[in-house]
Amino acid sequence: MHVYVDLVLTWVLFLALFPTTFVWFRQVWAIAVKRDFSGVALKNGEPPPNPARFAPFALVGNLVAATVLLSVIIGIVGANLSKDEWTAIAGITIWCKLFFNFALSRHAHWDKTQAEKAAAKLAKAEAKLAAQQARQDGSNT
Repeated sequence: MHVYVDLVLTWVLFLALFPTTFVWFRQVWAIAVKRDFSGVALKNGEPPPNPARFAPFALVGNLVAATVLLSVIIGIVGANLSKDEWTAIAGITIWCKLFFNFALSRHAHWDKTQAEKAAAKLAKAEAKLAAQQARQDGSNT
């Protein structure tokens, strides 16, 4: 039973390398050639205030990850990589790419998040001041 589970998961990972590599190369194409930054550093589906600023980082991340996965695919088909080697390389590449995209999106939205927090803090302070002034006006009359 254990052998079949391992075999199935290995095949799932191997077959997932193809669309993953394609999507990452397509993102490289969109950023580098088409100059389309709509998919750069998205957070909750929203782009950052200045996506062009973070596009080179997304471009490099996608290019490196897609190239590594393509070399893994070539290594598997050419029988140059053992199962343990290619699964480790592919798994680490996928996880590093996910963490990198997460960090990039949070960094790209940092100014917007801080501005929203500052606006909320200012609104709260103004509401508190208005309440204090209303209490003072009520006690003066």
